[in-house]
Amino acid sequence: MKKGLTAGILLVLFLFGISVPSHAQLTTLPNGGNKKASVSEWVGITNVVLTYDRPGVKGREGQIWGKLVPAGYTDQGFGTSKAAPWRAGANENTTISFNTDVKIEGQDLPAGTYALFIGYDPSECTVIFSKNATSWGSFFYDPKEDALRIKVKPVPLDNNVEWLRYEFKDQKENSATIALEWEKLSIPFKVETDYIQTQLASFRRELRSDKGFTWNAWVQAAQFCIQRNTDLDEALDWANTAISGTFIGQKNFQTLSTKAQVLALQGKNAEADAVMKEALPLGQVGDVHQYARMLLTQKKSREAFDVFKMNYDRHPNEFTTNMGMARAWSAMGDYKKALAFLQKAQPQAPDQINKTNVEKLLKSLQEGKDIN
Repeated sequence: MKKGLTAGILLVLFLFGISVPSHAQLTTLPNGGNKKASVSEWVGITNVVLTYDRPGVKGREGQIWGKLVPAGYTDQGFGTSKAAPWRAGANENTTISFNTDVKIEGQDLPAGTYALFIGYDPSECTVIFSKNATSWGSFFYDPKEDALRIKVKPVPLDNNVEWLRYEFKDQKENSATIALEWEKLSIPFKVETDYIQTQLASFRRELRSDKGFTWNAWVQAAQFCIQRNTDLDEALDWANTAISGTFIGQKNFQTLSTKAQVLALQGKNAEADAVMKEALPLGQVGDVHQYARMLLTQKKSREAFDVFKMNYDRHPNEFTTNMGMARAWSAMGDYKKALAFLQKAQPQAPDQINKTNVEKLLKSLQEGKDIN
């Protein structure tokens, strides 16, 4: 009975083309009770991803570094490598990937996925980025496959780290330090990106995609250049496309004021002023107010006053324009007139944050201090 049933099942599997693997593998914990992990962070617009298995100390304090993780390079008795580094984790290769080119401790490393190995030494460790990211551990490590080697100093930790981990530390716009931490030791290395050039390259690609089908995208790219005072010729091209590009170009306050800002940074002040005169009548009350405040930060008090006044004449006795005139007169040194406009703005404040701000500014004016 059982024999006939088994034969029938096999016949069905055969007829429907279903194979039965002789050694099917079910999902279980990694070998040795280790933990699988993946951690990623963005450094600028570069995505850095680490995938690794986490061994635990498991009561082996004082037995990790120099013993479980041997110093230097060893013959592990398996595979082709007779001088293998540590796999920087457990089980399969620890891998690290970058979607753009980076610098590791100041040395160039192309975008890609790499196996991460470490030649441990208590005074100076060698961190290895190998082009072979698919092997198991370091049994088949070949130095000819190294993409980069860097030297770093291990750092003692105050607290014990039970499970090996990778941490992103000292993060900045264009850099971060990645630290392997286990037991009471950290092995850090610095990753840097050329954020500005990477961002510009990304803009160039995206502006040729569907993302470039609106004027807003071209303004965003140009504004990035304005904020960084970089690649201004290209920024001017982008601003012109936002204004007059086929199908997408629009003449509005944002597009015209962006062009004016680029021209001003290029030292073409007369051209910038002409474009800005065209832009101002197209601006909403908030747009014009913010432009005038920008002029104040540039110490252009007279120009800022004229813009605040124009905004007030178009939108008289509103909270924003009363605030603008208060700032305008304060910048000109007439605190009495500034105070009068601020008192008009006080009951018009739209929320508690603005009410609190007005109260602080009133106090400053009453003490004879500029509110800008």
